[in-house]
Amino acid sequence: MAYDPSSTEGVPEAGTARLQQNRSGLFTSDLSVNEFLLVRQAGFQPLGLVIGSSIYHIGYQQAQWKQSQEMEVLSQAMYEARELAMTRMEEEAEQLGADGIVGVRLSIGRYDWGESMAEFIAMGTAVKHRGGELHRAPSGRPFTSDLSGQEFWTLLQTGHRPVGMVMGSCVYHVAHQSWRQSIGNTGRNVELPNFTQALYDARELAMERMQAEALEAKAEGIVGVHIEEKSHGWGSHVIEFFAIGTAIVPSEGIEDHVIPAPTTVLDLS
Repeated sequence: MAYDPSSTEGVPEAGTARLQQNRSGLFTSDLSVNEFLLVRQAGFQPLGLVIGSSIYHIGYQQAQWKQSQEMEVLSQAMYEARELAMTRMEEEAEQLGADGIVGVRLSIGRYDWGESMAEFIAMGTAVKHRGGELHRAPSGRPFTSDLSGQEFWTLLQTGHRPVGMVMGSCVYHVAHQSWRQSIGNTGRNVELPNFTQALYDARELAMERMQAEALEAKAEGIVGVHIEEKSHGWGSHVIEFFAIGTAIVPSEGIEDHVIPAPTTVLDLS
Protein backbone atom coordinates (compact mmCIF):
# COMPACT_ATOMS: atom_id res chain seq x y z
CA MET A 1 0.00 0.00 0.00
CA ALA A 2 1.52 3.30 -1.11
CA TYR A 3 1.93 5.88 1.64
CA ASP A 4 -0.16 9.03 1.17
CA PRO A 5 0.39 11.67 3.92
CA SER A 6 -3.00 13.27 3.28
CA SER A 7 -4.94 10.02 3.28
CA THR A 8 -7.35 8.98 6.01
CA GLU A 9 -8.48 5.88 4.10
CA GLY A 10 -9.74 3.25 6.49
CA VAL A 11 -10.01 5.65 9.45
CA PRO A 12 -13.58 5.44 10.84
CA GLU A 13 -15.65 8.56 11.47
CA ALA A 14 -15.21 8.22 15.23
CA GLY A 15 -11.45 7.94 14.66
CA THR A 16 -11.43 11.20 12.72
CA ALA A 17 -13.27 12.89 15.59
CA ARG A 18 -10.76 11.42 18.05
CA LEU A 19 -7.84 12.82 16.06
CA GLN A 20 -9.53 16.22 16.00
CA GLN A 21 -9.70 16.16 19.80
CA ASN A 22 -5.98 15.36 19.91
CA ARG A 23 -5.21 18.24 17.53
CA SER A 24 -7.15 20.52 19.87
CA GLY A 25 -4.69 19.82 22.67
CA LEU A 26 -5.88 16.68 24.50
CA PHE A 27 -3.24 13.97 24.11
CA THR A 28 -3.74 10.26 24.73
CA SER A 29 -0.95 7.75 25.23
CA ASP A 30 -0.27 4.15 26.15
CA LEU A 31 3.08 5.14 27.63
CA SER A 32 3.65 4.35 31.28
CA VAL A 33 4.32 7.28 33.63
CA ASN A 34 8.06 6.57 33.49
CA GLU A 35 8.00 6.36 29.71
CA PHE A 36 5.99 9.58 29.45
CA LEU A 37 8.54 11.40 31.60
CA LEU A 38 11.53 10.15 29.62
CA VAL A 39 9.96 10.86 26.23
CA ARG A 40 9.37 14.43 27.40
CA GLN A 41 12.93 14.66 28.76
CA ALA A 42 14.13 13.59 25.32
CA GLY A 43 12.42 16.70 23.96
CA PHE A 44 9.26 15.13 22.56
CA GLN A 45 5.61 15.87 23.24
CA PRO A 46 3.07 13.00 23.05
CA LEU A 47 0.25 13.93 20.67
CA GLY A 48 -2.08 10.98 20.74
CA LEU A 49 -2.59 7.24 20.55
CA VAL A 50 -2.62 6.17 16.90
CA ILE A 51 -4.03 2.91 15.60
CA GLY A 52 -4.13 1.05 12.32
CA SER A 53 -6.23 -2.02 11.62
CA SER A 54 -6.72 -4.48 8.78
CA ILE A 55 -8.94 -7.54 8.74
CA TYR A 56 -7.37 -9.82 6.18
CA HIS A 57 -8.49 -13.03 4.55
CA ILE A 58 -5.54 -15.42 4.54
CA GLY A 59 -5.50 -17.65 1.48
CA TYR A 60 -5.03 -21.39 1.34
CA GLN A 61 -1.90 -23.19 0.19
CA GLN A 62 -1.36 -26.93 0.00
CA ALA A 63 1.92 -28.31 1.31
CA GLN A 64 3.48 -31.66 0.51
CA TRP A 65 3.48 -33.91 3.57
CA LYS A 66 7.13 -35.01 3.16
CA GLN A 67 8.61 -31.72 1.98
CA SER A 68 9.85 -28.73 3.98
CA GLN A 69 9.03 -25.56 2.05
CA GLU A 70 8.03 -21.94 2.43
CA MET A 71 4.31 -21.25 2.16
CA GLU A 72 4.74 -18.19 -0.03
CA VAL A 73 1.03 -17.36 -0.25
CA LEU A 74 0.79 -17.25 3.55
CA SER A 75 4.09 -15.36 3.96
CA GLN A 76 2.85 -12.66 1.59
CA ALA A 77 -0.54 -12.40 3.31
CA MET A 78 0.98 -12.01 6.79
CA TYR A 79 3.41 -9.35 5.58
CA GLU A 80 0.92 -7.34 3.54
CA ALA A 81 -1.70 -7.33 6.30
CA ARG A 82 0.81 -5.94 8.82
CA GLU A 83 1.91 -3.31 6.28
CA LEU A 84 -1.69 -2.16 5.84
CA ALA A 85 -2.13 -1.76 9.60
CA MET A 86 1.23 0.04 9.94
CA THR A 87 0.45 2.42 7.06
CA ARG A 88 -2.93 3.38 8.52
CA MET A 89 -1.32 4.00 11.92
CA GLU A 90 1.26 6.26 10.21
CA GLU A 91 -1.55 8.11 8.41
CA GLU A 92 -3.16 8.88 11.77
CA ALA A 93 0.21 10.15 13.05
CA GLU A 94 0.51 12.32 9.93
CA GLN A 95 -2.89 13.86 10.68
CA LEU A 96 -1.54 14.90 14.08
CA GLY A 97 1.62 16.42 12.56
CA ALA A 98 3.80 13.90 14.39
CA ASP A 99 7.51 13.32 13.83
CA GLY A 100 7.15 9.67 14.74
CA ILE A 101 5.50 6.91 16.75
CA VAL A 102 7.06 5.27 19.80
CA GLY A 103 6.19 2.07 21.65
CA VAL A 104 4.56 0.48 18.60
CA ARG A 105 2.89 -2.88 19.21
CA LEU A 106 1.73 -5.29 16.53
CA SER A 107 -0.91 -7.86 17.39
CA ILE A 108 -3.05 -10.40 15.57
CA GLY A 109 -6.60 -11.26 16.62
CA ARG A 110 -8.65 -14.26 15.53
CA TYR A 111 -12.44 -14.38 15.70
CA ASP A 112 -14.94 -17.23 15.70
CA TRP A 113 -16.88 -15.71 12.81
CA GLY A 114 -13.93 -15.89 10.43
CA GLU A 115 -11.79 -19.04 10.50
CA SER A 116 -9.61 -17.85 7.59
CA MET A 117 -9.55 -14.21 8.70
CA ALA A 118 -7.42 -12.31 11.17
CA GLU A 119 -7.31 -8.71 12.38
CA PHE A 120 -3.89 -7.11 12.28
CA ILE A 121 -3.52 -4.13 14.63
CA ALA A 122 -0.69 -1.60 14.92
CA MET A 123 -0.78 0.80 17.88
CA GLY A 124 1.60 3.35 19.40
CA THR A 125 1.96 6.92 20.68
CA ALA A 126 2.54 9.70 18.14
CA VAL A 127 5.16 12.24 19.27
CA LYS A 128 6.56 15.54 18.02
CA HIS A 129 9.83 17.26 18.94
CA ARG A 130 9.07 20.35 21.03
CA GLY A 131 12.09 22.23 19.66
CA GLY A 132 10.94 21.83 16.09
CA GLU A 133 13.82 19.53 15.11
CA LEU A 134 12.81 17.22 12.30
CA HIS A 135 13.18 13.58 13.32
CA ARG A 136 11.25 11.93 10.49
CA ALA A 137 12.54 9.06 8.40
CA PRO A 138 14.53 9.95 5.25
CA SER A 139 11.43 8.98 3.23
CA GLY A 140 9.50 11.83 4.87
CA ARG A 141 7.24 9.46 6.77
CA PRO A 142 6.90 9.64 10.55
CA PHE A 143 9.44 7.28 12.11
CA THR A 144 8.16 4.17 13.86
CA SER A 145 9.79 2.34 16.75
CA ASP A 146 8.85 -0.54 19.00
CA LEU A 147 11.33 0.61 21.64
CA SER A 148 9.93 1.47 25.07
CA GLY A 149 10.03 5.06 26.29
CA GLN A 150 13.12 4.27 28.37
CA GLU A 151 14.88 2.62 25.40
CA PHE A 152 13.93 5.50 23.11
CA TRP A 153 15.43 8.04 25.55
CA THR A 154 18.62 5.98 25.89
CA LEU A 155 18.98 5.56 22.13
CA LEU A 156 18.87 9.33 21.60
CA GLN A 157 21.59 9.82 24.21
CA THR A 158 23.93 7.57 22.22
CA GLY A 159 23.72 9.89 19.22
CA HIS A 160 21.29 7.76 17.22
CA ARG A 161 17.65 8.02 16.27
CA PRO A 162 15.07 5.58 14.89
CA VAL A 163 14.01 5.71 11.25
CA GLY A 164 11.46 2.93 11.27
CA MET A 165 10.42 -0.55 12.27
CA VAL A 166 11.71 -3.23 9.92
CA MET A 167 10.28 -6.71 9.66
CA GLY A 168 10.53 -9.98 7.82
CA SER A 169 8.02 -12.80 7.66
CA CYS A 170 8.33 -16.42 6.60
CA VAL A 171 5.58 -19.02 6.88
CA TYR A 172 7.13 -22.46 6.57
CA HIS A 173 5.87 -26.01 6.32
CA VAL A 174 8.05 -28.47 8.24
CA ALA A 175 8.04 -31.92 6.68
CA HIS A 176 6.66 -34.80 8.71
CA GLN A 177 8.83 -37.72 9.69
CA SER A 178 8.13 -40.97 7.92
CA TRP A 179 6.79 -43.90 9.91
CA ARG A 180 10.17 -45.64 9.50
CA GLN A 181 12.04 -42.57 10.89
CA SER A 182 9.71 -42.29 13.88
CA ILE A 183 10.15 -45.94 14.77
CA GLY A 184 13.92 -45.75 14.26
CA ASN A 185 14.25 -42.84 16.71
CA THR A 186 12.20 -44.43 19.46
CA GLY A 187 14.15 -44.45 22.74
CA ARG A 188 17.20 -42.72 21.21
CA ASN A 189 18.83 -39.33 21.80
CA VAL A 190 19.41 -38.15 18.25
CA GLU A 191 19.18 -34.90 16.29
CA LEU A 192 16.35 -34.66 13.77
CA PRO A 193 18.18 -33.05 10.83
CA ASN A 194 15.08 -32.39 8.70
CA PHE A 195 13.41 -30.48 11.54
CA THR A 196 16.60 -28.62 12.44
CA GLN A 197 17.29 -27.52 8.88
CA ALA A 198 13.69 -26.50 8.18
CA LEU A 199 13.45 -24.24 11.22
CA TYR A 200 16.94 -22.87 10.58
CA ASP A 201 16.07 -22.02 6.97
CA ALA A 202 12.79 -20.35 7.94
CA ARG A 203 14.38 -18.13 10.59
CA GLU A 204 17.12 -17.12 8.18
CA LEU A 205 14.59 -16.08 5.54
CA ALA A 206 12.73 -13.91 8.05
CA MET A 207 15.99 -12.33 9.28
CA GLU A 208 17.25 -11.73 5.74
CA ARG A 209 14.02 -9.93 4.78
CA MET A 210 14.16 -7.75 7.89
CA GLN A 211 17.75 -6.77 7.11
CA ALA A 212 16.80 -6.01 3.48
CA GLU A 213 14.23 -3.49 4.75
CA ALA A 214 16.89 -1.85 6.91
CA LEU A 215 19.27 -1.58 3.96
CA GLU A 216 16.49 -0.02 1.88
CA ALA A 217 15.94 2.54 4.66
CA LYS A 218 19.71 3.30 4.61
CA ALA A 219 19.96 2.37 8.30
CA GLU A 220 23.21 1.88 10.19
CA GLY A 221 21.81 -1.02 12.16
CA ILE A 222 18.81 -2.60 13.87
CA VAL A 223 18.24 -2.63 17.62
CA GLY A 224 15.78 -4.53 19.77
CA VAL A 225 15.48 -7.42 17.32
CA HIS A 226 13.26 -10.29 18.34
CA ILE A 227 11.85 -13.30 16.49
CA GLU A 228 8.36 -14.63 17.11
CA GLU A 229 7.30 -18.17 16.22
CA LYS A 230 3.57 -18.92 16.00
CA SER A 231 1.34 -21.36 14.14
CA HIS A 232 -1.72 -19.02 14.04
CA GLY A 233 -4.02 -22.04 13.92
CA TRP A 234 -2.53 -23.57 10.77
CA GLY A 235 -1.46 -26.75 12.54
CA SER A 236 1.68 -28.01 14.20
CA HIS A 237 3.77 -28.30 11.04
CA VAL A 238 3.11 -24.82 9.60
CA ILE A 239 4.86 -22.03 11.51
CA GLU A 240 5.40 -18.32 10.95
CA PHE A 241 8.78 -16.87 11.81
CA PHE A 242 8.44 -13.12 12.23
CA ALA A 243 11.54 -10.97 12.75
CA ILE A 244 11.13 -7.35 13.83
CA GLY A 245 13.30 -4.54 15.17
CA THR A 246 13.93 -0.79 14.99
CA ALA A 247 16.28 0.50 12.29
CA ILE A 248 18.48 3.40 13.43
CA VAL A 249 20.79 6.06 11.96
CA PRO A 250 23.26 8.48 13.60
CA SER A 251 21.76 11.80 14.67
CA GLU A 252 23.29 14.69 12.76
CA GLY A 253 25.88 16.66 14.72
CA ILE A 254 25.70 14.45 17.80
CA GLU A 255 28.63 12.33 18.91
CA ASP A 256 28.14 9.07 20.77
CA HIS A 257 27.66 9.71 24.46
CA VAL A 258 25.65 8.36 27.33
CA ILE A 259 23.88 10.59 29.83
CA PRO A 260 22.92 9.18 33.24
CA ALA A 261 19.21 8.58 33.59
CA PRO A 262 17.24 11.37 35.35
CA THR A 263 17.18 10.88 39.11
CA THR A 264 13.52 11.96 39.21
CA VAL A 265 12.30 8.78 37.54
CA LEU A 266 10.28 6.64 39.93
CA ASP A 267 9.70 2.92 39.65
CA LEU A 268 5.92 2.68 39.76
CA SER A 269 5.71 -0.93 38.62
